[in-house]
Amino acid sequence: MTALLVAAGAAVGAPTRFLVDRWARHHYRAGTILGTLLVNVVGSFVLGLVVAVSREPGAPSWLLPLVGVGFCGALTTFSTLAVETWVFWEERAWRPFVANLALSLVLGGLAAVAGYAAGAVLS
Repeated sequence: MTALLVAAGAAVGAPTRFLVDRWARHHYRAGTILGTLLVNVVGSFVLGLVVAVSREPGAPSWLLPLVGVGFCGALTTFSTLAVETWVFWEERAWRPFVANLALSLVLGGLAAVAGYAAGAVLS
């Protein structure tokens, strides 16, 4: 049953990631990087929230596998962040290289903390 919950969450998370990336590419010059940043920050917030709520007594057992592992796992993308950052390294584009890593790590970390805090308040 858990594998089905993960798959169901991923079935929503993966197309959401694809659509966010397409939207960002269509509207912004740095679209691919922005799309990756958006899904990673939003996914970090949602995962923080879900983890906090899941720790509470009486939390639904389906929440973490469906939303945390399935949806957030399919929505977020470390591999794309790594490749985009490597391209900056290869091109010796140092400012975008540092900015991409710094923004992703700092905003993702802050989003996870904010999500966890929000989940603690809601629980």
